[in-house]
Amino acid sequence: MTNRFRVLITDRAWPDTVIEREILRQVQAELIEAPSTDEPTLVRLAKEVDAIATNWGQVTERVIRSATRCRIVSRFGIGIDNIAVATATELGIPVTNCPDYCVAEVSDHALGLLLACARRIGFFHGRTKRGEYNLGAATPMRRLSTQTVGLVGLGHTAQELVPKLRSLGVKLLAHTPSGTDHGTGCEMVSLPELLAQSDFISLHAPLLPETRHLMNAERLQQMKPTAYLINTSRGGLVDPQALWSALQEGRIAGAALDVFAPEPPDLSEPLYQDERVIVTPHAAFVSVESLVAMRTQAMQQLVQGLRGERPDHVVNPQYTSAAPSRPPLHEA
Repeated sequence: MTNRFRVLITDRAWPDTVIEREILRQVQAELIEAPSTDEPTLVRLAKEVDAIATNWGQVTERVIRSATRCRIVSRFGIGIDNIAVATATELGIPVTNCPDYCVAEVSDHALGLLLACARRIGFFHGRTKRGEYNLGAATPMRRLSTQTVGLVGLGHTAQELVPKLRSLGVKLLAHTPSGTDHGTGCEMVSLPELLAQSDFISLHAPLLPETRHLMNAERLQQMKPTAYLINTSRGGLVDPQALWSALQEGRIAGAALDVFAPEPPDLSEPLYQDERVIVTPHAAFVSVESLVAMRTQAMQQLVQGLRGERPDHVVNPQYTSAAPSRPPLHEA
């Protein structure tokens, strides 16, 4: 059987492509896996494919402009900051993501990190593993029902987290640019108010130019010295140097980080070695079920694009089905 299409997968964090190949068989599509994610390799391979699927690989402007046959770019995941969406839109190419495949897992992970901070679990674990059995080594702990949790952003994951937090009896505050609570019933406040009042701050915002290093030196200064920062969203939301300075100066109590910029981070850096900082390796999204759901959803949308249908979750709705003529790819 002759293949009708060729599909490039830039990278993946799972051991095989059984699910992907089975779904692509519906449209007689051949699967090509990039041997590396460096830009020259992706530019070369993109010239010969009809669709691109990416996990963490950078689908840059050069990659997209070189893909003159491309009908769709599909992200294995939620965030799209590794895709040149503006270029795809200009060229009439839909970009899709999987907006809800792991909301249960990430909200559970955020809750787990919050509890680990509140009960000093990471701190005690490290100390006892080194042979120190000392309850008095930690800073004082407070009953959770006396504490305030601030949610920065109220997307799918934060909305899933709200009832889990309510079951603990905490006071909930939230901040969104629009000021809407998205039906959660959270008390909406300005970002400075949230930072000043919260004992735990959980980040759930997308990474955009205006949110990069959202938690910088100025905003970390606005937190309580007893407060903890939790990030399961995007590493670029936090300025790591500012966070390290805040910890050194005692301006915050600690942090729990599952995402970083870059990834993986240099784990030898003092920030990640500090016992007040819990670090997990971008694990919040992972479960057997979530990976199957993500891979299936990403490929099904890619098939929709190859068939000329409108995919289910288009992140650039302003794209047009009739793509303008593409300028030639400029040499680097």
